[in-house]
Amino acid sequence: MDVTHTNTESGRYTATEHAVFPGIRIAYYSSHVQNAIPDADADVTDQVFEIFHCREGRMECNIGADYCYISPGDLLIAKTDRISPSFCFPLHHYHGITIRIDTETAPKCLSCFLRDVAVQPRRIAEKFCGEKDYFIARSNSSVEHIFSELYNVPAEIQQGYFKIKILELMLFLSVFDASGSASANRSISQYQVDLAKDVAKHLTENMDEKFTLEQAANKFHVSATNIKNAFKAVYGVSYYAFIKTQKMESAAYMLEYSDKPIIEIANAHGYDNSSKFASAFRAVKGMAPREYRAVHQKSN
Repeated sequence: MDVTHTNTESGRYTATEHAVFPGIRIAYYSSHVQNAIPDADADVTDQVFEIFHCREGRMECNIGADYCYISPGDLLIAKTDRISPSFCFPLHHYHGITIRIDTETAPKCLSCFLRDVAVQPRRIAEKFCGEKDYFIARSNSSVEHIFSELYNVPAEIQQGYFKIKILELMLFLSVFDASGSASANRSISQYQVDLAKDVAKHLTENMDEKFTLEQAANKFHVSATNIKNAFKAVYGVSYYAFIKTQKMESAAYMLEYSDKPIIEIANAHGYDNSSKFASAFRAVKGMAPREYRAVHQKSN
């Protein structure tokens, strides 16, 4: 098992990777940063593809000329050599699993492990990444069932369980109707990406201020509709929902990793009233700020 921890002033990033079969690895990602390079040292060839599953948050992948986004429950299958090495987590919050398969070194057919599992990794890669470099499917109950069990695996049975679940996933993908739920238009324009990120950068750098959609439109010399559409495409939420979520995620990080008084944290995020801050925090994180600090600082 390989574990990578990265801590910055703005957040924390953890990657935990396990070798399952020759040429097949599974990695768990927990991110509270905006940008990360998940596996900078891995060998990348045109024989490698990856399967991404998002559990929480949102991830941006730059694949060739396309910007693609996955949200909770979504599945992305892509050729590794076509993915930008730097990942973006637009909401500064992401939990998910990535399975990397090197078709050159992985077993040619997984039937050597189970007699009735005639699944070839190379065929899976060709099926989903043959005509295009990637495939995205929105939340699917069958996929969700497979991955949901991977997020809570007792340590003593991890290796064996990983093998069973990857075999299950590969068998499922071998009969999955790629044409019926294809990612027809999952990418968005460079203009929308740049606009949303420029506005978001201003918002996150000025969390102690209130900045309306109309003010943002005036500052960036675009229409409010353009900003609304760009935010929905990049962040998957509205302009105002983004502001609230970012403030509360930032506040949660400060509660967990600093000893600053709660009222000081509230002020830093534009709240001059601790009760209003507590109400907003509870709506996003499911508990009061004081309770969140007690639970999370205790676990560290």
